[in-house]
Amino acid sequence: MARAADRLGFEGVLTPTGTWCEDAWLTSAALLAETAKLKFLVAFRPGLVPPTLAAQQTATLQRFSEGRVLLNVVSGGDDAEQRRFGDWLDHDERYARTAEFLQIVKSIWTQDSVDFTGDYYNVADARVSEPPNPLPDIYFGGSSAAAMPIAAEFADVYLTWGEPPQAAAAKIERVREQAGAVGRKVRFGIRLHTISRDTSAAAWAVADEMLAELTDEQIAKATALHASSESEGQRRMTALHGGRVDKLEIYPNLWAGVGLVRGGAGTALVGSHREVADLITEYHLLGFDEFILSGYPHLEEAYWFAEGVLPLLTDTGLQSR
Repeated sequence: MARAADRLGFEGVLTPTGTWCEDAWLTSAALLAETAKLKFLVAFRPGLVPPTLAAQQTATLQRFSEGRVLLNVVSGGDDAEQRRFGDWLDHDERYARTAEFLQIVKSIWTQDSVDFTGDYYNVADARVSEPPNPLPDIYFGGSSAAAMPIAAEFADVYLTWGEPPQAAAAKIERVREQAGAVGRKVRFGIRLHTISRDTSAAAWAVADEMLAELTDEQIAKATALHASSESEGQRRMTALHGGRVDKLEIYPNLWAGVGLVRGGAGTALVGSHREVADLITEYHLLGFDEFILSGYPHLEEAYWFAEGVLPLLTDTGLQSR
């Protein structure tokens, strides 16, 4: 997958975090050696890695990769998964801890020595042998009131899952306003799946096939689980479909079917290559500059998108040649 993304012209890939996937740090380190230009957006959870160690790991990986590392800071999933890692802080405390974590990490990268005393971390003479060069951009997401001030103060890129354009635009406007209040500017990215084909009918046929593989029991179980999540973003994703299968196109060419059973990003851009490119352009005009995309099967959808949609985005200037 990484080799294909490197060849096909994607700028980078996200390596996720969680008990359901491989470790993001190790995966990125291994795949950096297999790629030439591809950047790696390494997802990790602050409560599981001490800030000085995270600063050191990032600096090392940035040097070895010659500048191809970005960081996706994930304050936490649901309580059950956090406790698998021994993390028992509640939702809002995890975001408060993230603020201290990022303050320490960024200070270590820009100062010779850091002393810090907070509610969650106490460090003395924290340092790295050499800071990362360049300093990696910090990607950060969160839809709750506890999350947005952290994004405003520390994030370079604020990420959101794929809500309909106007809802997504309203969310990032809140972050933009809070960032402006502390004298900062933040870029914005959105996480979506794609089903792109030569014709719209062919793309929707793929979506229908995916839906046909799901049982009512699977949908009901997943909907109940996701609707009760303490993640505000997850509840917003679930509300887009409410467990129903008859109104999954929640906006022209935006399909909520993935979220019927998948946690996290639950919407897909579905349509012809032109329709998908047009909806990406619509999101871009609302303020989104970065798009983190995936599909099922992942490798095949990467080819469909790269060969069908990327040339159209290049023609409009949204994708560099």
